[in-house]
Amino acid sequence: MTHRIAVVGSGPAGLTFARVLHRHDHPVALLERDPAPDARPPGGTLDLHEGLGQLALDKAGLLAEFQTLSRPEGQAMRILDTAGTVLRDWRPRPDDRAHPEIDRGQLRDLLLGPLDISWGRGVTQVVPGTGDGAVVHFEDGRRETFDLVVGADGAWSRVRPAVSSVTPHYTGVTSVETSLDDIDTRHPDLARLVGDGSVGVYGANRALVAQRNSGGHVRVYAQFRAPLDRHSGSGPADVEAVRSGLLALFDGWAAPVLGLLRHGTAFVHRPLYALPVSHTWNHVPGVTLLGDAAHLMPPLGAGANLAMLDGAELAEAVAAASGPGDLDEAVRAFEERMWERAERWAKITTAGLERLVSPDPAQALALFEEVQSS
Repeated sequence: MTHRIAVVGSGPAGLTFARVLHRHDHPVALLERDPAPDARPPGGTLDLHEGLGQLALDKAGLLAEFQTLSRPEGQAMRILDTAGTVLRDWRPRPDDRAHPEIDRGQLRDLLLGPLDISWGRGVTQVVPGTGDGAVVHFEDGRRETFDLVVGADGAWSRVRPAVSSVTPHYTGVTSVETSLDDIDTRHPDLARLVGDGSVGVYGANRALVAQRNSGGHVRVYAQFRAPLDRHSGSGPADVEAVRSGLLALFDGWAAPVLGLLRHGTAFVHRPLYALPVSHTWNHVPGVTLLGDAAHLMPPLGAGANLAMLDGAELAEAVAAASGPGDLDEAVRAFEERMWERAERWAKITTAGLERLVSPDPAQALALFEEVQSS
């Protein structure tokens, strides 16, 4: 029996889910609010872990292509103090494939492949519990019914209210993102500072992290503890005001480190939100969630990995279900596995954020030493 399946959202979770179903010759309606693949910047770089994101790609038959695109050298990590002194400089072995980096845009294109996406299909709500499935309501007023609707639509999911009344809460940490292009040619000193992977500088309740993407592009993240209403989103006209504010916030840090802010081309405020560590829901037939929609957590390298493995495992379960009752039981069993795994990682990342943006910068260094030795 072929089930009518829809997935809402074309991020890593939704695309992996659809791609694994495609591999099993099971049709799926992939619904995306954006009007086109390039409607928004795809974001920075991701490290995909062997037992998580890479396992999901293997289930999709894409691991070899990922290995060609990914950057093992991007696993390098350098820790500095606020005076610019190098405290640790970890570099991967030539054969280290534990968590190589890949640009989000490259990963998106890899997963898209032959998939047929319904672009510009914004979903307003999902109503479960009808006799023949769950009903998806679209922004244009249309409705469509499916045997299973999968919410892979991120932190502010429109599907989540069908199963849970919980909404994300502010973690107390805000990240302001900027970027530098052609860094090796235009800013060679900063290129050497960042190295092949990432550099992190940690002070009291604030941090600066820079990550190398492909093509000489570097993303920079200024992180600090602040009330939610202190730093609102800013438009292009506010670039210099934001830059000045950040330079004041990081006043006294080494000049080379502050160069990452002085040469940033634009700034985007991103308050960090999370769902409760143990977020679960009473199973609702016909609707489920993946990735950030299900278990939004601090961005410490786990989110996309978990989202992709969620998508791959649910797709395999759906493909193996032969009847209506089998489908519901498969989804129910998947949710139990997902909740257990997500809770474990949510605890890790929540504790990690507390240590990375901490009154005691030594906590950040200790955390990286624990990760590097594991």
